[in-house]
Amino acid sequence: MTKFRPKFITFDCYGTLTNFQTAEVAREVYGSQLDEPKMLEFIHAWKGYRLDEVLGTWKPYAEVIHNSLERACKRVGATFNENNAKLIYERVPTWGPHPDVPAGLTKVAKEIPLVILSNASNSQIMSNVEKLGAPFYAVYTAEQAQAYKPRNRAFEYMLDMLGCGPEEILHCSSSFRYDLMSANDLGIKNKVWVNRGHEPANPYYNYTEISDISGLAGVVGL
Repeated sequence: MTKFRPKFITFDCYGTLTNFQTAEVAREVYGSQLDEPKMLEFIHAWKGYRLDEVLGTWKPYAEVIHNSLERACKRVGATFNENNAKLIYERVPTWGPHPDVPAGLTKVAKEIPLVILSNASNSQIMSNVEKLGAPFYAVYTAEQAQAYKPRNRAFEYMLDMLGCGPEEILHCSSSFRYDLMSANDLGIKNKVWVNRGHEPANPYYNYTEISDISGLAGVVGL
């Protein structure tokens, strides 16, 4: 795989490239209500509910945030407020990249077109992408696909739009549950796991592991 030169390198955005600061914003909003054990329980529950909310028929991302937040509050006994859900949703496009991202992407972008497939709304994602510091050939959203990852339909939309097969791309993500498991199911053999520390390794899915985006150039022989 170290010599594979894909037609496109495709990326998850939130968490992989953009520093998705859900734990930080949870502490900001609910820190006065929850002690540390309850806060950790809340962060864990909210993460699970966000995944659960995207598994069915597409709905606006604002609803994903609202519903998952309400369910997590109920789980731990925190007070849910619609204004908090709106605040968090509006905070998402302000988040920038992990420190390693701009330089790592720029080096690869000189040789291979970069593509994003994100569980994002059309109105938010370009603000995040502009902060990544590198050019992208295309940016596709769940709103465009009318399906969120990890649903196969989201990946199929991207491949159709790119006009290529799964064997022609390299997919890069920090998440098995949202990206790499589905990529594997769809025959995307060339995969990179960016180990950001929020999911454990799972060698079954046959990927190359890197600690951050600076390692991506070596994967494709640059």
